[in-house]
Amino acid sequence: MGAHDRVATGTVIAWRPSVRGVREVFHASFPRHTYPPHTHDAWTLLVVDAGVVAYDLHRREHGACRPVVTLLPPDVAHDGRSARRGGFRKRVLYLERDVFGEDSDRLIGAAVDRPVLADPLLRHRVHQVHQALATRTEDLEAESRLALVIERLRGHLRQADTASPPRPNPGGNAMANTRTSTGANTGRDPRLAVRLRELLEAHVTQGITLYEAAARLHASRAHLVRAFGREYGIPPHGYLTGRRVDLARRHLLAGHSPAEAATLSGFCDQPHLTRHFTRLISVPPGHYARSRVCYEPAGAST
Repeated sequence: MGAHDRVATGTVIAWRPSVRGVREVFHASFPRHTYPPHTHDAWTLLVVDAGVVAYDLHRREHGACRPVVTLLPPDVAHDGRSARRGGFRKRVLYLERDVFGEDSDRLIGAAVDRPVLADPLLRHRVHQVHQALATRTEDLEAESRLALVIERLRGHLRQADTASPPRPNPGGNAMANTRTSTGANTGRDPRLAVRLRELLEAHVTQGITLYEAAARLHASRAHLVRAFGREYGIPPHGYLTGRRVDLARRHLLAGHSPAEAATLSGFCDQPHLTRHFTRLISVPPGHYARSRVCYEPAGAST
């Protein structure tokens, strides 16, 4: 599979396969690491092979352990930490945010409600996807097994969506949130929070100041920060930093150097990237880049 990257804080191996729907494969073993609150712009499909990972998702505590599958939705803040001594070992598939088709945004709320799926067959099928991806030569098998996983995940999410009352959609678009009130008496303003998120998404690399955002959205700076934090569980600057780290990961897996990835992702320089990357991923970008598997699509000449 390629060399693992061993550092004092753990072992990481990551690659970007040519299987549609999978943005990144990430395998890691951490004897100690605490993830600060952050978001991803992709679905996070997690299985834990050793240890237990405790995490808060949208201000509710959950746990991920070996028997279950965990699905974290895009745009919703979560953290992570080992719940036991000795750390944890995990495998993650970052799935494109439209992997569930036209249902993708609508199902975010259901994933917030029920991120932990106690489904042995699903757990086994996710393991099979990882096995197929690890060969780097069985794209059709990986695509076929992933299709079964997506179908089963969609079934779980639709069941949760049907069983739950109307709720705010923490990661959805403005239309998905029209069923909720602005919550003037509680400090909530979900429509404004979504508009700010969309503005941040449009300025990941170039950035935008809070003054500029407030002027564009016709809201006070303080109200923007409060509304965004209430809806996403993370301040606007933390959200933007997480997006930039996600983008840097993709550039590193594409073969760019850490210095190039920093520039392409909106960081001031490589030390700026290194500081935030290490805080979120537990390894510096240089180590992460060296853990990259050089992927050749099935049928490529050797």
